[in-house]
Amino acid sequence: MPNPRDSIVANLNQQLEQYFGAGKPVQEIAPGVSGEKAAMFGTSHSNKLRVERDKIAPRLKELAWAGTPIAKAAKECGMEAKRARLIARENGFKFTS
Repeated sequence: MPNPRDSIVANLNQQLEQYFGAGKPVQEIAPGVSGEKAAMFGTSHSNKLRVERDKIAPRLKELAWAGTPIAKAAKECGMEAKRARLIARENGFKFTS
């Protein structure tokens, strides 16, 4: 019995040959346009919460760039440090210790 992996690789190689043999070009996808979502699924409620966090993000980002510790920045924005960490992770910035 042949190895299933070998048949999958052979099939993929055949499809590549057909694709490029037909003169189709390689497509480059811009960063951030992959269609992948950060979470497994979303609901209107989680989307609503995300919108609220996005409103707070610019202020937290300013505090992070100013070198404010996460606990102090969270307190200044009236939230827990855990939520501030989540907002930072979602928006691609980090706090210094």
